[in-house]
Amino acid sequence: MAKKAVASLQKRGAKDFTKVIKMTKSEKTGSYGFKSEIVPKDKVNEYLAKK
Repeated sequence: MAKKAVASLQKRGAKDFTKVIKMTKSEKTGSYGFKSEIVPKDKVNEYLAKK
């Protein structure tokens, strides 16, 4: 799956986007998980600020 995300980021206008990986904690088990998403560069702080 990583190859597909990297390949899509190499297209035209890709420098305006970045891949963000956020660590989240499960309330049921207490374990941590990771959520990754491709967002515009100017929206990175908003994405990380929301729960």
